[in-house]
Amino acid sequence: MGYNLLKGKRGIIFGALNSSSIAWKVAEHAVAEGAEIVLTNTPVSLRMGEINHLAEVCNAPVIAADATSVEDLESLIDQAMEHFGGKIDFVLHSVGMSPNVRKSIPYQQLNYTFLDKTLDISALSFHKLMQVLYNKQAMNEWGSIVALSYLAAQRTFVGYGDMADAKALLESIARSFGSIFGKEFKVRVNTISQSPTPTTAGMGVAGMDSMLRFADAMSPLGNASAEECADYCVTLFSDLTRKVTMQNLYHDGGFSSMGLSEEAFNLLAK
Repeated sequence: MGYNLLKGKRGIIFGALNSSSIAWKVAEHAVAEGAEIVLTNTPVSLRMGEINHLAEVCNAPVIAADATSVEDLESLIDQAMEHFGGKIDFVLHSVGMSPNVRKSIPYQQLNYTFLDKTLDISALSFHKLMQVLYNKQAMNEWGSIVALSYLAAQRTFVGYGDMADAKALLESIARSFGSIFGKEFKVRVNTISQSPTPTTAGMGVAGMDSMLRFADAMSPLGNASAEECADYCVTLFSDLTRKVTMQNLYHDGGFSSMGLSEEAFNLLAK
């Protein structure tokens, strides 16, 4: 059941690839709550994914843009504002990829060319996006910008590699730009630290199946699903969270506050 939390609001969703993507669920839920959206991803992702189906369901245009390219981002924002006939109310940055992780290169043997790509795609793209939004004064007052993060920004997880560094940088960028956006334009900037989620990208991390089981056993409320993350994003896009900014918000069933649960202990003891 919808609550019309986003009635009259307009937003851009980065990163929807297929129906397992968190961004895909966010797009569906935002539209269900009354929003009008624009979908975007890289040209390669648009060819590989199923975004055209989502676009039909959401009655949304798809605009190709490489989030690491300032030129592409400028074109995207211009086209989105032209489509909306005005400024933007919310943006979801759901962008991340590590060539080192994909190639199973251990952290102590990082390929630094790959590391540069990891940081550019997974973190610096967030700064580039916000810089373009800032320079174009593209956000409405009390707008909301959200990026997806993970607890590995604070704690070490085997197999997550240089993505942990990227997420730490992502969260720092949210705080630094959030202070500027808030003071000058009354725009909120937050990150969501989501449970491990079986998305296409997530399942590329070695041992993800085991991590999903362990995190679910550790979390008092169990893992948060992509659908539940979409609901949380909607609340951050809405007017109900106008004074929430510069925060890294844990959406993980309580995992981030746990030491060891009985269920996780029993799982390890087997």
